[in-house]
Amino acid sequence: MTGTPLTLPEELLLLALEPERGRFLNHARYLRYGLAGAALADLEEAGRITVGSGDRITVTNPLPLGDPVLDGALAALPGPDKRGRGIKAERWVRRAGRPVQELCVRRLEQRGALRRETRRALGLFPYARFPAGAVDLVGPARERFAAALGAGFPDRRGRLMAALASATDLDRRLLISRGYRPVRREMKRFAREFWMTHAVQRAVRQDKEAASHAASP
Repeated sequence: MTGTPLTLPEELLLLALEPERGRFLNHARYLRYGLAGAALADLEEAGRITVGSGDRITVTNPLPLGDPVLDGALAALPGPDKRGRGIKAERWVRRAGRPVQELCVRRLEQRGALRRETRRALGLFPYARFPAGAVDLVGPARERFAAALGAGFPDRRGRLMAALASATDLDRRLLISRGYRPVRREMKRFAREFWMTHAVQRAVRQDKEAASHAASP
């Protein structure tokens, strides 16, 4: 089980995880958008989906891949509407973020990489924490990201991870010093290159704008 390659959404979740406290480094909702975008990236790579005009997603091959995370995401993609159009990427990213996160958590629990702990805020409101399990996958995920960073993100997967980290504001927590500003600008450019990470970027930006308007007097 632990030797099975990680999907991109699993890798992103591990990269964002604080293993001791079981919390995420970046905003939980932004991360969920990123996980959905990462699933789209893997499905495109596997030839299961394409994107057309207006960033609308079309399922081109509904056959399962044999991976619970990606197969769950694929099954959650709706068929074409009455006009024969697929769902917009940003809309799906918003809709599917929480289910994709749950798929990732279950899979990483099975791998022994994390544990789920349910707690209650003020003794009333349940919430979850995901501290590291017996199998360390967070450390290797961060090592792979550091190696890709050091090499200038030379391959597609590395650029996608950089793009997802930027789109979800995770880069601000992973690359804190001022010396990383040029790298973070490059990662932001990556986020605009890929249609699915651009959709994540737009969803996050709209959330920030809505929060800013709500806070205005």
